[in-house]
Amino acid sequence: MQGAPSDRDALQALLDFHVEAGVDLALDETPNNRFAEPKAETAKPKAAPSQPSAPSPRALPKAAAGAPEEVANMAREQARHARSLEELEAILTGFDGCALKFSAKNLAFADGNPEGRVMLVGEAPGADEDRIGKPFMGRSGQLLDRMLATIGLDRTQVYVANIVPWRPPGNRTPTPQEVAICKPFIARQIELASPEFVICLGGPAAQNLLGIKDGILRTRGRWYSYKTEDGREIRTLPTLHPAYLLRQPLQKRLGWRDFQALRRALDGRE
Repeated sequence: MQGAPSDRDALQALLDFHVEAGVDLALDETPNNRFAEPKAETAKPKAAPSQPSAPSPRALPKAAAGAPEEVANMAREQARHARSLEELEAILTGFDGCALKFSAKNLAFADGNPEGRVMLVGEAPGADEDRIGKPFMGRSGQLLDRMLATIGLDRTQVYVANIVPWRPPGNRTPTPQEVAICKPFIARQIELASPEFVICLGGPAAQNLLGIKDGILRTRGRWYSYKTEDGREIRTLPTLHPAYLLRQPLQKRLGWRDFQALRRALDGRE
């Protein structure tokens, strides 16, 4: 059995390990042994109150509790009405249809230059992005910045967003329902930004934007065509997510290769 950390550095390393694993939220001030607690007694029916009870302040709005298809249609309708990226961000800020909004600290709508020729799209924010309110702010973002620098780009020249703009609790994968609800917003975001190239960072982004089923190792490095709802076609390149490259550093050569392909496309050589 692993012994308890004996000094400050060991305790800090243990905390860092839990944060990296997604355990960054305390639900109680003291630990509880749930297995040692007695089973709850069957609640006895109570008399109906004479006055309706006030709703809990953390209760989800009616829209968030509706059928996923119904909420997705509502999201599609609201996204369609956005006439600018500023309007779209305001609509998302007031949108209560995705339950992730109520567990996240901030909306991580976008970062960079919306007038840039390149738009990079990931899957969902992490802990750093949730705290700051912008996508790709942590270690993944630092690696992404270095990758962009190798082809002469930085965030003043590209636009960065995610399929899902709110962080899922514990950095878990967004559910298909959550993606379906958020997808109309990223689709409208791409339309309004109107980039010349879209880079899908990771398999989920490529699969959801391009409608493909193959994994990222089979699709990366190949050019596809993303079709907007208004009929435009945008050249789209799937590549490996920076977070994956941090876990699998030997695969960085594939990421560099994909970014070199983007550089050639920007220069009109591919």
